[in-house]
Amino acid sequence: MFKEISLNTKELKDKACILKAGQRVLLSGTVYTSRDAAHKRIKELMDKGEKLPYDLEGAAIYYAGPTGTPEGLAIGSCGPTTSSRMDKFAPEFLDKGLKCMIGKGKRNQEVIDAIKRNGAVYLCAIGGAGALASQCIKKCEVIAFEDLGCESVKKLEFENFPLIVAIDSEGTNIVK
Repeated sequence: MFKEISLNTKELKDKACILKAGQRVLLSGTVYTSRDAAHKRIKELMDKGEKLPYDLEGAAIYYAGPTGTPEGLAIGSCGPTTSSRMDKFAPEFLDKGLKCMIGKGKRNQEVIDAIKRNGAVYLCAIGGAGALASQCIKKCEVIAFEDLGCESVKKLEFENFPLIVAIDSEGTNIVK
């Protein structure tokens, strides 16, 4: 079994390649939420050569649509959504520098090939534990597409967010 690793998102560019499928990760740092509708808009911006809501280079995306924020908390329930819905966008995002995707479920072969090609990683969060996961999110700021509601792009600050490496940079896959 692999040793659990604490990792900051700033380290992903250099350390994604050392993570191994099945390894536990406690992730801290900046992560952006993005789901179907936001991915579509980001792709449209890319196609037009316009500025993106955040720099994809070295970024980590969490496929999540957090619920409303209760008083006194940084965020509401924030569990992962099914990652395969973003598979049509993921290869291009990875080729543009995306280093980490966080969600749940399997990915298609095109995404796995792009993960390998770019030395990236796919991490899985525990589905059904969104309220528990939200305790590891210390800050939430809407940065784009506010009209999308829960699917708006948010900048989150993770602190020791528990994840499992599902597909590593060599293409080893535990969610077949």
